[in-house]
Amino acid sequence: MTDRPDEPTTGTEAYDPTEGEPAAAPSPEGGSGFGDAAGEAPEQTEVEEQVAGDVVAGDDAGTAEDRGREGADGVDGDEQSSMRAAIADLTNDLQRLQAEYANYRKRVERDRQLVAETAAYKALTPVVEVLDTIDRAKEHGELEGGFKAVADQLERVVAAAGLVRFGEPGDAFDPTFHEALSHLGADPDVQVTTVKHVAKGGYRLGERVVRAAQVLVVDPADA
Repeated sequence: MTDRPDEPTTGTEAYDPTEGEPAAAPSPEGGSGFGDAAGEAPEQTEVEEQVAGDVVAGDDAGTAEDRGREGADGVDGDEQSSMRAAIADLTNDLQRLQAEYANYRKRVERDRQLVAETAAYKALTPVVEVLDTIDRAKEHGELEGGFKAVADQLERVVAAAGLVRFGEPGDAFDPTFHEALSHLGADPDVQVTTVKHVAKGGYRLGERVVRAAQVLVVDPADA
């Protein structure tokens, strides 16, 4: 009969129930592997370091983002300043051009009027002699019939063109508008040199004198 292992025999070593079982693997840090304090401390330290690293990385990312935002804001501010300066320059240029255009229009209008007055002056200057003849005819009572109708029509036409007659007895003498042909002496009834007789009437076109009135004048008595 074969002896059972659980029954010790006389003269042999006592049976060890743990003999033949594999020994527990040692912990990487030299611990027993059964969750003792020496084995758990390194794992907790690694977790804390990882969490701390994530926090630091997050802070660095936020700081970089803030710096990027600040840089972007700085660029936008410079661009806005440049745009404001450009708009101000364009506004000044526009105002200057508007002023120059307004002055140009005024100058063109003034030149146009001057050209028109010059053309009218050249056209009406010879007519003044015809008007002198009509005035002499009126003085002698020879302006009648068809001749009177023609004379009246001619006077209306030149008046519509802007030709104005001036110079009447009693007007104060003005060398700008009158040409004194002769002095008839002193007159106690006048205070200044005065037109006594009009030899030829004067004519002006606008502010331009076509011909000065040819007059005879008298001086004040105390002159």
